[in-house]
Amino acid sequence: MFTLKKLQIIIVYTIIFISTTIAINAQVHVVKNALSKNPSLKFNGIQGNSELSNAVNNSLKNCGWFDITNDSNADYILTGNANSNTLKIVLSKQSPIFSFNLAFLPNKTTFAAYKSVDYLLKKLFNIKNLCTSKIAFCAKISKKCKEIFISDFDGTNVQQLTHNNSLSVEPDWGPHQKRLLYTLYNRSSTDIIEYDLLTRRSRRLIHFPGLNAGGTISPDGHYFAAILSKDGTVDLYIKSVETKMLKRLTSNRASESSPCWSPSGAKICFVSDIAGRPKLFVINATGNNLIKLKTFGTEAVSPDWSRDNKIVYSTKMGSAYTLAMYDMETGESKLIVNIAGDWESPSWAPDGRHVVATRNYKGKQELYIIDTWNKSVKPLLGGKYKFSMPTW
Repeated sequence: MFTLKKLQIIIVYTIIFISTTIAINAQVHVVKNALSKNPSLKFNGIQGNSELSNAVNNSLKNCGWFDITNDSNADYILTGNANSNTLKIVLSKQSPIFSFNLAFLPNKTTFAAYKSVDYLLKKLFNIKNLCTSKIAFCAKISKKCKEIFISDFDGTNVQQLTHNNSLSVEPDWGPHQKRLLYTLYNRSSTDIIEYDLLTRRSRRLIHFPGLNAGGTISPDGHYFAAILSKDGTVDLYIKSVETKMLKRLTSNRASESSPCWSPSGAKICFVSDIAGRPKLFVINATGNNLIKLKTFGTEAVSPDWSRDNKIVYSTKMGSAYTLAMYDMETGESKLIVNIAGDWESPSWAPDGRHVVATRNYKGKQELYIIDTWNKSVKPLLGGKYKFSMPTW
C-alpha cells in the first residue's frame, strides 16, 4: 500500500527530477500516428549499477514505444552511467541529442527507471507519466469476495488496497492518482466509496436505498458521475464530491451504466438499453443533447474516453465480446483485438495508445495490454485469482 512516507519520497523525486540539468544539442519532437513504426533503440546499459540497468531495460521494453535492438544503426542509442545516487543518461543518433541527470535513492532503482523512461517519452513523443502510472483492478478472492488491488504499469508491485470481505468493484482513478472511487456491495444496497491513497482512509460518498454504482471522477476532481436507483429507475446522475449538489441527467425506464467523462469534463459517455440492447450514448454534463454513437456489434458496453477524444469499448460480435474504438472526431469505429476470448472493461493508458482489459478465455480471467495501433496484445497479470475491471 501507499504510505505517507512513500508519497513523500515520490514528491522528493519529483522535485529532484524537475531540477535536473538538461543538455540539448538538437530539439527532438517525433509526431507519431497509427501508420508509423516504433523507432529502434539500442540500449547500452547503465554503467556502475546493474540493477538500475535491468530496470531501465525492462521499462524501455514494457512502455511499448521502442523496438529494442542490438543493431548499432538503430534510430536511437541510449547510454547511461550511475554512481550511488545519481544517474546520467545520454540519447544519441550519430551525435548526442540530449542528456539528463536524475538523483535517486539506492533502494528505489525501479522508480528511477520509470522516471528516466518517462522523461524520454515526454521529450520524444510528448507522452506524460506512462511508466509512473498505476493500474487498479479487482481480484476475486473467493466466491463472494472481490477486493481492489493496484500495480505498476508493467504489472509488478501488486498491492491490495481494500479488505472489505465483500464485493469491492468498479475502481476509478481520481486526478493525480491520489484517490480511487469504487462500488461496495452491502446486504441490501451498494455504496460508492472514496479511498485516499495518501491517508489510506475511506469515506462513503453516496448512499441511497438501492443501487449506487459506477462512480467515476470528473477530470477536475470536483464531481463524479454515478448510476443511482433512488427515484425508482436506474439513471445517470452527477454529484459534487464535497457538497450536496446532485443532478439527474437521464429519466427513463431504461437501465444506464458505466459512465465515463470526456477529457474536458463537458460530456459523459454511458451505456443504456433504451434502444433494446446496451449501446453507447453521450450526453452533456448539463443534461442535454443526448446522442447515440454508431458502434459495432449487437451490444456496446464498458466505454472509456481517451485524452485525444477516442472511446474504447467492449462490443458483442456473435457470441463473444471483443474490443473496438470509436473516434469522436470522425464518428468511425474500428476493431482493435482479433484474438479469441471475451474481452471486457477496457481502459486507456496515459499515452492514448495502449489499453488494459480483461480477457476471459478457457476458464482464465486475466489482464492484458493491447496496442491499439498494431493490435498486438501481451499478458499483464494472471494467476490464482480472477482479475477484472482494470482502470489505468
